[in-house]
Amino acid sequence: MHPKDSISDGQPEPPVDAAEVAEAGEHPEPIVEPAVEPAVEPAVAVKRRPRGRTTLIIAAALVLGIAGGVATGYAVQADRAPTPLAALSQPGLAYPAKALPAGKEPDPLPASQDRRVRTDGDLRKLIVPRPKGWQEDKSLTALTQDGWLGVESYAMNFENEEYMFSDLLDQGLRRVAGTTWKKGEYRAADVYLVQFTSGAAAAAHAEDQRSYMPEKRAAGNEGTAIKGSAEGRYYVFPAERKAGYLPFYQARAIFSRGDVMVDIHIFDSAPISKKDIRTLAERQLERL
Repeated sequence: MHPKDSISDGQPEPPVDAAEVAEAGEHPEPIVEPAVEPAVEPAVAVKRRPRGRTTLIIAAALVLGIAGGVATGYAVQADRAPTPLAALSQPGLAYPAKALPAGKEPDPLPASQDRRVRTDGDLRKLIVPRPKGWQEDKSLTALTQDGWLGVESYAMNFENEEYMFSDLLDQGLRRVAGTTWKKGEYRAADVYLVQFTSGAAAAAHAEDQRSYMPEKRAAGNEGTAIKGSAEGRYYVFPAERKAGYLPFYQARAIFSRGDVMVDIHIFDSAPISKKDIRTLAERQLERL
């Protein structure tokens, strides 16, 4: 029987002398003590403050701070004496103490110098006279009412009628006078005097139409300046061809004078010369 077997259960084994083991040539096995895990404390739930409440508190503090700063600044400024403004660099405007006596008022500008006097009258009378060889096109008089066009009738000349109708009203369109002529079987001409409530609106409408020409209809043609007009131009477009139809030629002149924008068109199945559209535009400009 092995000595270890003689030891009763529950009794401790005798201590082993390390020197005796070394002399016997045996190597003792290392005694490994079981690892003791540290006690883990139960996690404590942390309550978080709702973000909304914090945001409201900060916002309220900012509002109170701003209000307090404004009130303080107002109180400080109210106690100060007013600071006088610096003198104007220009001299004071002088007005007569009393109105001029009767008979000594300056004469009004003649119609030749006051453009508003000319255009406030019958606008139809300012349309250039019909050139020789042309006649009134009675087939299209349904679009006019004795020489006047409604906004919707004038807007029908544009591709996007609804947009142009709204845009003209927004720009302050006042009235439109127009006429239509024909010459031969296919040549026709339209002349429109489009009056606005201001000269700036008339110039803006003319500029809008000029900017549209090279992009859509003139194939890069920048047009030619109209003599006597600052920004006016006339255009001769290349023919539009479609199978089964005669070629379509068109020329157009656009300019403004005062509060009136002038829009002139010539149509034909044969080429249109620059002289035809230029002459008509120059005569209309002189008329205004």
